[in-house]
Parts: sequence; structure tokens; C-alpha cells
Amino acid sequence: MKTLRECIAEARERKVAIGHFNISNVESLWGIFKAAQSLNVPVIIGVSEGERDFVGVRQVVALVKSIREEFQYPIFLNADHTYSFDRVKEAIDAGFDSVIFDGAKLSFEENIKIAKQCVKYARNCGREVLVEGELGFIGTSSKILDAIPEGVDLSEKSLTDPAKAKEFVELTGVDMLAPAVGNFHGVLRSGVDPKLNIEKVKQISSAVGIPLVLHGGSGNSEDDFKKAIANGISIVHINTEIRVAYRDAVKKSLQEDPEEVAPYKFLKPGVKAVQDVVTSKLKFFNNL
Repeated sequence: MKTLRECIAEARERKVAIGHFNISNVESLWGIFKAAQSLNVPVIIGVSEGERDFVGVRQVVALVKSIREEFQYPIFLNADHTYSFDRVKEAIDAGFDSVIFDGAKLSFEENIKIAKQCVKYARNCGREVLVEGELGFIGTSSKILDAIPEGVDLSEKSLTDPAKAKEFVELTGVDMLAPAVGNFHGVLRSGVDPKLNIEKVKQISSAVGIPLVLHGGSGNSEDDFKKAIANGISIVHINTEIRVAYRDAVKKSLQEDPEEVAPYKFLKPGVKAVQDVVTSKLKFFNNL
């Protein structure tokens, strides 16, 4: 079975992207896995600090690992948006396949300092753990928004600078980079986010020479995804869209049968809703 690094390299070579989907419960995990399995493509499960605190840091490792081993399937676990070295260390020690140190709100120098520390720890942990760095603030919350998140500036001057990205990668040694290219966390209530800056994606990819990760993919158009992937994006993060699909399906299930008290029955439509959204995204990301 291929490693995560090998899967990313293959995706990069084929000009496709691996889908990264966040979970807060086992229902979403099964929905995501069933979607990936039906298409026979690798997939990454993400858990933010809040999500892994809810599920359990070691418990989510055990869940994903059990599926990987039982089905001999390339399903991987990523510690999404992690804001300190201690929490990066915690995830690595627990058995995560990759970690993101998000120092986007820190100074450039402090971001480099801690990212470098994370890379060093990962390299010395006794197994392969990929480290992703983040450069450029894109917000922090995956939810439905009435406006672009506070603190996020989509103007050209505020997006990730290719020269700075190159310097960051060279000084830290990160395996992947998440830049700000017109993306942001969450999705506008209209359902459609502003266009990505594809030229910026291309410039950053050329400058850094490592896989790029697109965060905040919920709400971006298929055309934007297609162009971003063709120009250097190798992993795409989706969270808000599957949260909404899950919530709406479970809400409908309870409304239709308010007397049902067995969670495995009234939560089942939520699994299917997640599976449907993920299947649609994975088909597009993988040109299927």
C-alpha cells in the first residue's frame, strides 16, 4: 500500500488532487471512506484541534488505522490547523500521518521558528510524518458566513508572496505549504465564494517546488478547482459543505420520524449525505 507521501507525489504528477475531509464523529468517517472506496482513490481524514478533542486524539488514530488495516486502503489522518508545537507533538506521538502547523497569524519569523521545530520533531519521531506549513491568513472557522471572515483580505497585496513562500519553505523544510490565494475558511451564505487567484497559485508552486494545499475549499467553483489543481494544488480541504449536508440530513430524519430514538437509525441519512458530497468532490478532484 502506498504511503501518504507517495499518494501526494502521484497526484501531483497526474495533475489531480487528494481530497481532505474533516470529521467530528464516526458517521462522517464512514461516509467519507465509503465515497473514497467506491471510487478507489486515496483520501485524507482531517481533525482540527477542536474536532480531535471531541473525538479523542488517540481514539481518532485508532479509528482511521483500523479502517486502513482492515480494508488495506490508503486512508490517512491529518492533524488539521494546529497552533502550537505542543499540540503538533501530541498528534505525532499519537500516530497521525501528517500535521499542519498553522502560524499564519504569527509574525513571519515566529512562524518559521515553530514550523522548523515541528519539522525537526517529525523527522526524529521514528516514522514518516509529513509536516505542512501555512503562510497567509484565511480565517479559522468552518461555518456558513454572511461575509468574508474578519481579518481576511483577498486583495493581491495580502495574498501569499511567492518569494516569501520560497524563503519559508527553504528555512523550515516543510513537506507541503498552504498559501492564501483568495481562499478562506467557511462558505458564504450565497454558496459561492469569490474566485481564486490562479496566477498566484502558479507563481507560488513554481517558487516553492513542493505540493500546495488548498484550505477552505467549500464554496469554490469547479472551474477554480480545475485550474488550481492544474497549477500546483495537490490536496483540497473540504469541511463546511459536509457539515451542512450531515446536519440537514439528520434534521430531516428526526423531523420525519420524531419518535425514533435509536441513533444508528436516525443518523444513517447523515452518513449517506456525507458520502454523496464527498463522492461528488472526489470525482472532480480526480478527473473521474
